Parts: sequence; structure tokens; C-alpha cells
Amino acid sequence: MLASGRRILVTGGCGAIGIVASRALADAGAVVVVNDILPADEAHARLDDERIHYVQADGSDEAGAATLLTAALAAADSFTDVILLAGIVRTGGLLEQTAEDFEQVLRVNVVAAALTAQAAVRQWKETGAPGNLVFVSSWVQDVPWPGIAPYSASKAALRSMARSFAREFAVDGIRANVLAPGIVGVGMARKQWIEERDYRLRARRAVPLGQLQDPQSVADALLFLCSPMSAYMTGSTLVVDGGASLYPLDPDELADDDRS
Repeated sequence: MLASGRRILVTGGCGAIGIVASRALADAGAVVVVNDILPADEAHARLDDERIHYVQADGSDEAGAATLLTAALAAADSFTDVILLAGIVRTGGLLEQTAEDFEQVLRVNVVAAALTAQAAVRQWKETGAPGNLVFVSSWVQDVPWPGIAPYSASKAALRSMARSFAREFAVDGIRANVLAPGIVGVGMARKQWIEERDYRLRARRAVPLGQLQDPQSVADALLFLCSPMSAYMTGSTLVVDGGASLYPLDPDELADDDRS
């Protein structure tokens, strides 16, 4: 199996994308440990898979990141890969976003990922083992999307952070890559697609393939990045977005688009 022998930590793994990805990794033969902030009983109910281990911890400060990795190591002994998927979004126009909005989004999306990656790298360097970091960004790291400026900024920062890890620790056999999905058809995006015509028009216009992204395609990309097939990649961004990043959204074209 493609992930046989891999031991993978997935942060933010109790979200809709994380659940699909974690199950796919387990199906491919990996030992999977999911981290999130949910109570254990709620997390296990969501994951609904006895093969997946769970660790409750908040990695957004140094103590929390250290606790996260220690608990995860107790479940899996060691890790070959760490997928940094945890993230939040705050919606609203730029003039509506508060200092708290910016700080929370950057804390969860960038700082927590960096601290968890640091903890993993320290462990790999201590044991002399190679390692693989996968930072989950978004197509909006390159193309601004209305109403989520702090999120877009955080994903651009995350890509830069990943490349820094790749550059600094390549000599230790530690790789770092970025996955940039598009508009995934789960959670708020799916709700807005179904309930809000304006959002559906804007999203359809933004995605050349014309539909929301299946979360399984994100899982497939993560499996590739945690498999031997990506062994010569580091500092790279794998964009799997249905073409959304091919060109910026044009409001004038959207105004003339009558599809529903």
C-alpha cells in the first residue's frame, strides 16, 4: 500500500477535510494520529474509525505544541510525516476585520503550524531520522478572495514558512512542502454554495472546472505528498484547485454571468 510503514500526524484532523484525509491515509496503510482541540469522545465520534489515534491539544503556543507532540509520540512512537492542516477563517470586508480577527487567524493558521513543525523537527534531529512536513495552504495564498483577507494573508505566510523549513533543514533529510487546495465542498463553502446565489455565481466563475472541490481530491494529494512518489520534492507547492488560481476574479464578468 502507498503509505505502508508511514506514521502520520494530522493537526486539525477532526474537520471535514481532515476526517476524509485521515481515513484515506489509514486505508493506504499508514498509522494515523489526529490532533484537534475537541474533547476525546466528540473527536472519536467524528472520526468513527478505530484505526485512528486521537490527541487533544492546542498547538498555538510553545507549551501546547510540545504537549501535542509528546502525546502523539506516546500513541505512535515516532513520525515520518506531519500534516499541518489546522486552520480557521474570519469572514468580513477588510474594514470590518478587527485586530482580534487578524491575531486569531494568524495564531492558528501560522503560529501553531510553525510551533508544531518546530517540535517535530527537533524530534527528528534528536533521533537522526528524516522527516516530512506538509503545510496545507490554499489557492487564496496567491489570488485574493473577497471577505477573507486575514485568511489569505495567513496562507501566504504559511507558504513562506514552509519554504524556510525546507531550506534550513534539507541538510538533515527533512523536507517541507505545501498543498494548496481550491474551494472545497464542505463546511461553510458548501453551505454558501447551496444557500447563497451570489456566492454560487462567484465561486462558479472563479473555478474553471465549474464545481466545488471534492475533499477526496485533497486526501489524494496529501497521500501523494506523504508517499515515496514525492521523495524528491521539498520547498514545493502542489496546487490542486480546479484551476481557481489561473486568473483573478473579474467583477465585471461576474455581473454579466446569469448562471444559477
